[in-house]
Amino acid sequence: MTPTGPCNAPDVVDVVALGESMVTFLPSRPGRLADVPSFDRGIGGAESNVACVLAAAGHSVRWISRVGDDAFGDHLVEAIGGYGVDVAHVRRDPDRPTGIYFRTAGDRATDAHEVAYYRAGSAASAMSVTDPDPAAVRAGRVLHLSGITPALSGSCLDLMRELTTRRPGRPLVSFDVNHRPGLWRDTDAPRVMRDLARGADLVFVGEDEAWGLHGPEAVRAALPEPEVLVVKQGSAGATVFEKQDVTFVPAPRVDVVAAVGAGDAFAAGFLSATLRGLPARDRLRHGHLMAAAALTVPGDLATPPARDHADRLVALDDAAWGRLRLGPGWTEDTQRAEEEVRTP
Repeated sequence: MTPTGPCNAPDVVDVVALGESMVTFLPSRPGRLADVPSFDRGIGGAESNVACVLAAAGHSVRWISRVGDDAFGDHLVEAIGGYGVDVAHVRRDPDRPTGIYFRTAGDRATDAHEVAYYRAGSAASAMSVTDPDPAAVRAGRVLHLSGITPALSGSCLDLMRELTTRRPGRPLVSFDVNHRPGLWRDTDAPRVMRDLARGADLVFVGEDEAWGLHGPEAVRAALPEPEVLVVKQGSAGATVFEKQDVTFVPAPRVDVVAAVGAGDAFAAGFLSATLRGLPARDRLRHGHLMAAAALTVPGDLATPPARDHADRLVALDDAAWGRLRLGPGWTEDTQRAEEEVRTP
């Protein structure tokens, strides 16, 4: 599936990403938040992560959100804009703060991982159906959303319902389920998330967040409406359902530095390949490569591989792809990554 749209219109961009971004405080060393003496400042937000990766990969991208009229809001707008993302439609809220959060350095899959969010009542939680400029939202060939936004407030949920309602002439709607149980007070969250996903054209969902369903086929049976459904299966790989076709691509082996930001990077890689009209196998492989770039750096965002480098790796035969192993620095050391797979 290749997105269609008024590509000759002056305001059209490849992707519009709408959602909250927060200032992230990353620990200077491993340990409990109570014991870490200092933190480095970064940025973090599912939709803005996707926007930054896509912009770094050469796509035209717009981020739409609300931030506080404060120093942290300044930092977010400047940092995300620094990736080449259009931030002209980010609104500043004089009454609500920019969200922030702290996390430990460990893998978020372990019991030792801690995250402390300070986002209740944030500027982004005040987004509503009357907030973003409809023309700015519709200007993307793809509109990318996630399941984090509807958890922020009732007005954000109303906005998401509006944006995922099927209407003629809307852009291709991409929805990453991104289920975060800790954000939801509503015990009916799984139904809400499924309803939103059913309104999208392209859906990303992790097998571990698919409402207790087991196996990609079960997820597809629960979500038959999206034209394209991508089920992420962790380090095993990912499966894409498209019309009557089902394609599974294993993930390459990765020497993981930090398991954060990989899902957003995967979505960015898949969307980039979708915008280029590539086949299902190649879209999944580009998603895996972008995820590998994020997994091999400490923060949420990584420099993506150059397009020609990624294209060469994507074009490997199945045996060579199976031998691929990616570690820290692989996006810059193109020769090393490609030499390793030539040896059976």
